Parts: sequence; structure tokens; C-alpha cells
Amino acid sequence: MFYQKNSVEVLNDLDSNLTGLTQEESKLRLEKYGCNALQEKSKTPTWRLFLENFKDPLVIILLIAAMTQVFLGDTVESIIIFTVLVINAVLGVVQTKKAESSLDSLKKLSVPEAKVIRNNQKLTISSQELVPGDIVILEAGDYVPADGRIIESQTLKVIEGMLTGESEPVLKNTDAINEECALGDQKNMVFSGSMVVYGRATFVVTSTGMNTEVGKIADLLETAGNKQTPLQEKLDDFGKKLGIAIVFLAGFIFALEVFRGKDLMNSFMFAIAIAVAAIPEALTSIVTIVLASGTNIMAKKQSIIRKLPAVETLGSTSVICTDKTGTLTQNKMTVVETYLYGSDSDKFNGFEYNKNYDFLNVEDTISSHSNEIAVAGCMLQERYLNLSSILCNDSDVNEEGIEIGDPTEVALINYAQKYDLDYKSIREECLRIAEIPFDSDRKLMTTVNSIDGQNIMFTKGAPDVIFSRCKYAIKCDEILEMSDEILDEYKKVNENFSNRALRVLAFAYKKVSAEFEPTLDDENDLILIGLMAMIDPPREEVFKAVEEAKSSGIKTIMITGDHKTTAAAIAREIGIMEKDDLALTGKELDSLDDTELDSKLERISVYARVSPENKIRIVKAWQKKGKVTAMTGDGVNDAPALKQADIGIGMGSGTEVAKDASAMVLVDDNFATIVNAIEVGRTVYSNIKKSITYLFSGNLGGIISILFAVFAGWANPFTTIQLLFINLVTDSLPAIALGFEKPEKNTMNKPPRDPNESILCKDTLKVVLTRGSIIGIVTILAQYIGMQTSDALGAAMAFSTITLSRIIQTFAARSNSETICSLGFTSNKYALGAVIVCLAMFSTTLLPFMRGIFAIPSVFEIQNLAICFGLAVLATICMEISKLFKR
Repeated sequence: MFYQKNSVEVLNDLDSNLTGLTQEESKLRLEKYGCNALQEKSKTPTWRLFLENFKDPLVIILLIAAMTQVFLGDTVESIIIFTVLVINAVLGVVQTKKAESSLDSLKKLSVPEAKVIRNNQKLTISSQELVPGDIVILEAGDYVPADGRIIESQTLKVIEGMLTGESEPVLKNTDAINEECALGDQKNMVFSGSMVVYGRATFVVTSTGMNTEVGKIADLLETAGNKQTPLQEKLDDFGKKLGIAIVFLAGFIFALEVFRGKDLMNSFMFAIAIAVAAIPEALTSIVTIVLASGTNIMAKKQSIIRKLPAVETLGSTSVICTDKTGTLTQNKMTVVETYLYGSDSDKFNGFEYNKNYDFLNVEDTISSHSNEIAVAGCMLQERYLNLSSILCNDSDVNEEGIEIGDPTEVALINYAQKYDLDYKSIREECLRIAEIPFDSDRKLMTTVNSIDGQNIMFTKGAPDVIFSRCKYAIKCDEILEMSDEILDEYKKVNENFSNRALRVLAFAYKKVSAEFEPTLDDENDLILIGLMAMIDPPREEVFKAVEEAKSSGIKTIMITGDHKTTAAAIAREIGIMEKDDLALTGKELDSLDDTELDSKLERISVYARVSPENKIRIVKAWQKKGKVTAMTGDGVNDAPALKQADIGIGMGSGTEVAKDASAMVLVDDNFATIVNAIEVGRTVYSNIKKSITYLFSGNLGGIISILFAVFAGWANPFTTIQLLFINLVTDSLPAIALGFEKPEKNTMNKPPRDPNESILCKDTLKVVLTRGSIIGIVTILAQYIGMQTSDALGAAMAFSTITLSRIIQTFAARSNSETICSLGFTSNKYALGAVIVCLAMFSTTLLPFMRGIFAIPSVFEIQNLAICFGLAVLATICMEISKLFKR
């Protein structure tokens, strides 16, 4: 751990020195350690991904059916089947390829060139040629090309948010750190991909390529598996079971027909018809289309879905692991409280007096308004507090509203602007004539400003440091000797602010002579003005969103790179952390073995100062408990956990690496948007189940009527092309339309569904059996009526009845509990339109030139059609009545 050693020890360990490596030594090390670049594992070829889509049992059965049709010369049926299978395979390849772009974005973070010292000469080389032991020079605006230990620094500030998740620049130094600490606390190290925003430094390279922190993340990304969603898993499992059942059923029908002495080929075609009737050929495409409709709804709610299955996964989410900064909070430091000894801060903090008195000439105002001396006196105290926060400050807000400078200083400017103080005018009137910049050793910043011909030195910094340097303190209009009572009161207030995770700055001043040139020794004998406390406050809408998630049975967990105290305070405030909950640091998490973590997991609501490995471990721990886990993140350090999670949620303002590893991106970076998206996800899953229930009910009706025909010795009621017409044409539009149903009542007042719940769970299976049986019965009845004239008319009436029943069933399929009367016929216009279009398409099968294709004999007339339609309507009425019995 190089951060625990001093720079001399690090140089010795790396066999390097301040004059840099020789060219010969750098070449040897390049051969030993390899290029300073991220390595990628080989990807599965596209052709193999395409072929893997044909391993599904249902697909294999359809392929056998299609090839049989080719052998028998029925090319139309085989072309239809092959086309459907190819479309589904292409969709599968596209989805898989989308998930492979994370590492590509990570590679883009590589720095093209680096400034190094070799042979005691300053050179610019390709960053890929860097090796451990190289001496690298950093300046403001540079990206760090490799991990390294700082050996010389001049106020170096680096943004490491991509690795730590925290957006504020980190002030670096050269001091060794004695204890083990998280990456965000390694102030003497720099890391590949981070950006220098201030100062300069020299560092020795300690790690390159895949051994850097970014390289470790790349390795985690490569090894993190692409998890199937609960729906995908259940569809795959159901497909296998259905495939086995279909093979046995078709085999049984074939054997039975042969045993009865039927023609071998006709028996085989009967078995094929059973297989085609049972398989919902368009299921994959329908699910994809319904998911796609969900993405459009989510896009309107500020959620961009990158991977279609994520829509459904959201609906079963039971744990949300969320970042703090920018997601739960505003990502904007804000002054929330001030403290002035002896004054009523709440009363005078609004600068009401600014309308009546001259802000810059308060002392003159005091003498001319003696009857308001109490107000004017406290004005003096506040005047100095706000002058010091405005003048002892290097931040700015440009004309475009872009904030420039340290976030803490920007917060002071925004506070002044909140109360209509024009900080730019004040700075123009109170010119800065000298300064002592902030540094991490002093923890102070000082400026000298000219105010009305008087030079005043303002100092701001850490409260404990300011307290130790103050000899006096302001109390309203008085300047008092610093006493134990005053100091104890300030310390008490500061401790209270700190316990609430507020960042506190203390302000002091003293008047100086016109020729004054400040030195470090002059930052003493100051007059203490007061305190300003700030925090990155929670978003207003987060409170309600966390409560709504809780009422929906969803646990919210905060995972942040911030300090434990700050994270826990925010978590308590917004309701994530409750009385007996725990907060752990990454270091404390590492000290727990898997058994200990498992026992405490459900009580841990906050994780602070975590590493990428910590985040993956947390996600896996919840997944081990069978929980569908969502993970939010915006930095490179979040990418592996985003990929590992059941649903990774990237931030719109985050890195491309995080977005590419995510299944969903929040445009507004808002936690409340996640909860809104979960409601959409639950509705989408509910609608997919309605579509699946609709499809299997119709298919079951077909199987029942075919099986009855077999055992009754009747002719086969359907041809293969009739079944394909029903499954691919008249069933598809209604199934898709069901995907546009509105959310049912109390969608978010129910716990997340069990991810192990079967597609056809007990209640759903009852619905399928009920509707399928009803459709089968009316189809059998229609065939029986038609057979009184001829077998051909019986088959035609069976085909017409089952087609019409499955189309009109759409109304009943809109809800498993609510009747169409309570839902309203027109509340889902897509369903109504689908029924009308499908009825029109069915009518085309009765046209003279189409009758031959669909085996509709000339004796099939209008009265036969009326009987079929009546039976179909009767079937739907029976389905609606069954809902009343269910209640």
C-alpha cells in the first residue's frame, strides 16, 4: 500500500528516482508489465449468438414442423415459421450486443499522452508507454494517465468522482498515511482517468493498465454476468416444460392414430397440428413489443430504457441501492444555517434591513438611527459575516449561470444572492488588495479588502483553527474579549452542526493599516464573526418517494463515497435509516465475512466510503437472498455493480461507462423518478401476463378441440395454416393491445412479486384453464353442428368459432378480476381497435379466392357464420360471469 509509505520509500520500492528511468530500463519494464492500456476478453461471435437462439425446445419443435412441411411440399407454412424464428433470433442478438459496450466507453477515458521525466529530461510520450517507476508531471487541465504516489505537490486538486462518486475536488498532499483507508481518503495518491483542476504535482507511477483502479473496474465489468430478468428466466423455464409436454402429447396422438389404423402421414400431420396449436409462435415478439410500449411511457417520466427486459424487472424490484449525491440530494452545497453569538439569527438572517440601510456603511447607520440601535447593532455583525463570505471567496457565477469554483465557496455566493445581495457589486466596491490562498496545512484563506478607505483582513476556515486564532468576538454592535463562555458556546454550536453532518466554516476579521502586507503570522488576534453551516440538501420530492417505496415493500439502501456521518444524517432525514438500522463504511464491510454480512444485511441501510468491490458484494448479498436488486450510479466505479445488479440505473449526468453498463438511465438523476418507473414496470409486467394468459387460453382451447376430435374419431378440425393464421395474425394484435392497459387499482400498495413466481401461477393457471375450456367447448359444439352436414363444414365452423372466440376474448382478457362493464369498453382504445381489425382480417378468409387456402367449403354460408359468432359471444359472456364467481 504505497499511500502508507513516504515518497523516498516508494521510490526505493519501485527502483526509481527523481531523475526518472532510463530509456533502456523503461523498455525492459514495458516488456515485463505490458502496455498501459485496458485489455478486453474475447467476445462471442455474432453468428454463434444467432445460432444460440435456436436451442430453445419450442423453437426446435417448430423447426421440425417447418422442415416436415417442406418435405410434404407445403412451403407457405414453412416459410411463415422460418420467418418468425429468424426475426426472434435477430432481436435476441441485438439485445445481447447492446450489453457489450461498457468496456468500449471505459477505454475512451485513456489519456493519449503523458509528460514524464526520463534520463533527467522532460519528455512527452504516449501514455501506453508508461511503466511503474516513471516520474510524471501533472498540471491543471491534465488527466491522470496512471495510478501513482505523489512525491511533490503545489496545491493539487483532483476530481475523482468517476472513482469515488463524490463530485468535489480533492486537495492532494505528499504526507504518508499511517492507517488503512478507502480510496477516497488516499490524499497522497492519484488515479488513472481522474482530472486535475488546480495546481501542479509530480508523481511516481505505481500501477499501469489492468492493475490500476480503472483496470480493476474493467476486470469487474468483464466478469460481471449479464443476468436474465425474472420474466426471461420464467419464460425460458416455462418454454422447456411446455416443449417437453408438447413432444409427449404429439407423440401420443401420433401413436394413437397409427394404432387406430389411420394413414401414417395423416397421423403425423395430426401430431404436427397439435404442436403448432400449442406453441404461441409470436410470444417473443409480442413480449418485446409490449416492453417497447413501456419504454415510451417511461421516457415521458424521465427514464430512458436501454435494455428492453429492464422494464419488466423494475416491476419486481424489492431493493433499491441508491447513490446519495445528486440522486437523493441536489448535488449542490447550500448554506442552511448561520450562527452569530448574541443575535437572533432567525430574525436577522433575511437582510430585511437592506431595503432601508446602506449595507456597506452600517457603522454610519448605527449613529444616525440610534432609536433602532438593536437592529443596527446586529446588522453590523451580519454585515461582517456576509462581507467575509463574499470577499474571502474565489468562486463566481458567469453570465450563462455556470458556477465556477469550489462548491463550498459557490454555496456562500448563492446564499448572498438568495437575499438579493449583489456580490459582484460588493466585490467591485471592496477591492481585494492582497491575499493568502487556502492550503490544507493551515485550513485557512485570507484576503485584504479596501472598504470605504479602510483596509480589512477577512479570514475563513475550519472552526477549530479560527477559534484558536481569535482574541475577540462580535456580539451585535460590541466587540468583546474572547472568553471561555463565548468560546464554549461557539464550540457547542459547531459540534451540533457537525453531528448533523453539516459542513461548517468560521469567519473572522481585523482592521489593518494601509501599508499592510499579510503574512501567515498575521492570521492571529482576529475578531470572531460567526459560523455558516452548509450541506448538500435532499431533493424535496425524495421524502415522498422513499415513503412510497417503503409502502410498496421496497427497501431503499444508500451506498455512497461520502463520509459515514454525513450519509447517515441524510438517510435519517429522508427516512431511509430507521431506529435500529446500521451504517457501515467499506472498511467495516470488508471486516465482515459472508455469514456475518448475511445476518446483518437487512438492518444495514447505509454504506459509506465504499469501493467498486464493496458495491458488487452488497448487490450479490441481496441477490443471494432472492431479492430483485436495482442499483443506481453515475461514475466509472459504479459500472461493475450496475452490470451485476438485476437492473442497473445510470444517471443522465453520469459517465458514458456507467450509462453503458446500465439497463436504464435517469434523465433527471432523481430518485423519485425510479419509484415512478417501478409503477410503470409493475403495470407492464401485469400487462405481459394478461397477454400471455390471452395467448395460452386460446391455444388451450385449440388443443382441447383437437384432442376431442381425436378421441371422438372426428376429422382434424384445423389445418396448419389455419393455426398459424390464428397464432400469428388474429392473436397478435389483441395480445399487443393488452400491453397498453392502464395501471390497475392499488398497483403501488402491493409488495413486489416473488421473482420465483411462475408465469402461470395458481391464479393465472385457473384463468387459463377456465377460458381455454370455454373456448374449447364452443369450438367442439360448432364442429358438431357443422358435421351434421359434412366433415368439411364442421372443420370450417370449428376454425371460424375458435378464431372469433379468441378475438372477442380480448375484452375479458383486459382484467382477471374486473368485468368489461366496470372497465369500460373504450377505456383501452387499442384493444377495441385490435378487435375491429382482427374481425376484418378474419372476414378475408371467407372471400372466394381465399376459401381454398383456408379450407372453407362453399356450403359455409351466412347462417353458419352467425352461429359461430353467437357461440364466440357466448364464450366471452361465460368468461365475464366466471369473474363474478371468483369474487
